[in-house]
Amino acid sequence: MAVGSRMNGLADINIDRLEILNYPDPRLREACLPVEAFDERLKQLIERLFELMARERGVGLAAPQVGVLLRLFVCNPTGESEDRRYYVNPEPVDLEGAVEGDEGCLSIPELTVPIRRAQRCTLKAFDRVGQPVELRGEDLEARIWQHETDHLNGVLIVDKMSPASKIASRRILKKLEEDFRTEQR
Repeated sequence: MAVGSRMNGLADINIDRLEILNYPDPRLREACLPVEAFDERLKQLIERLFELMARERGVGLAAPQVGVLLRLFVCNPTGESEDRRYYVNPEPVDLEGAVEGDEGCLSIPELTVPIRRAQRCTLKAFDRVGQPVELRGEDLEARIWQHETDHLNGVLIVDKMSPASKIASRRILKKLEEDFRTEQR
């Protein structure tokens, strides 16, 4: 990929063919670049992320989960069409409180584990046309923002699991690792 397209991130990508990557795909471990082009291709990527998230009945999906290494995620905590949200170059700040809750991940199917997160936070981001937005969220919404932002930094829930959860989940993770190795052959 040429430097220019790496900076744009979308020039050489067939957006309609994007699919959710599964653990342990190494692209899930890469830190993402900021979005610089707020254009029609970004809008198309956002719509594709919403399609994939809805198809898998998720509440959030980050661009690196489909192999696009840009700082962008979509979410919908209620599943209602009017609650679809997307955030470009997001940054959670002012994290408050702490609560443990079960989390799953579309890139790690069949795994749900307790993860400790801030109960409330502010999210600073940009909309699709590059206008800044700042929102305050709590509970599930704050959890989604933190989880998806972790993806943008190459962090997965397996990195935040307790030792007991790692032991309890090792069969699922081992199967995903074996499946990935098989697909790479």
